[in-house]
Amino acid sequence: MLGKSISKNSLILTAFAIATAGALALTNLGTQDRIASAERAAQQRALYEIIPLSQHDNDLLTDTIPVPQSGWIDLGADATSKIHRARHNGEISALIIPAVAHDGYSGDISMIVGVNRDGTIAGVRILLHKETPGLGDKIELKKNQWIVNFNGKSLQVPVIEEWKVKKDGGTFDQFAGATITPRAVVAQIKRVLEFVALNQDNLFNTGQASATTSSTGEAHE
Repeated sequence: MLGKSISKNSLILTAFAIATAGALALTNLGTQDRIASAERAAQQRALYEIIPLSQHDNDLLTDTIPVPQSGWIDLGADATSKIHRARHNGEISALIIPAVAHDGYSGDISMIVGVNRDGTIAGVRILLHKETPGLGDKIELKKNQWIVNFNGKSLQVPVIEEWKVKKDGGTFDQFAGATITPRAVVAQIKRVLEFVALNQDNLFNTGQASATTSSTGEAHE
């Protein structure tokens, strides 16, 4: 009798464990789907802030090419990194390049940089960072307009030697009490422009990019 009771209880516990695991798996799957959907929506908003719908006639989210491996070091990219292409009447008019500055005050600063065919910046948005609230977080558009100062800039305007914060003899403002963060962002945007300039023909053709790049100097505190 005792053996039967133990066996019955074991079966009940096993069934309960299986049911619980199944419920958790379904919940996790549903949560993952919602997170993925939210991330896609956030990415789409960021892309469209840089290249508005009125300036392209393709799907920015799906018209992508991988960042060439030769550019991973300079851009802070990896095998999952994608370059988004904006088109007008089939012609690539701008690229949105992912980049990560590894020398932020509190670590990595993830961003996307829109570059027009003529080499000018269409826009920059910060996607992820851990910079100090009230100081370094002014790189976010919702906190400060500083990031929009890059719009229209290129390697010619300002000249390449002036792609620094003012404290280092350059053109771009730093923040009061926070120089490392804007210095890292300025340097990384410059690397993106150099990458695009070096690979202009390959990146702006209508096929897959086979771009090459060489290491550029890194800014240090």
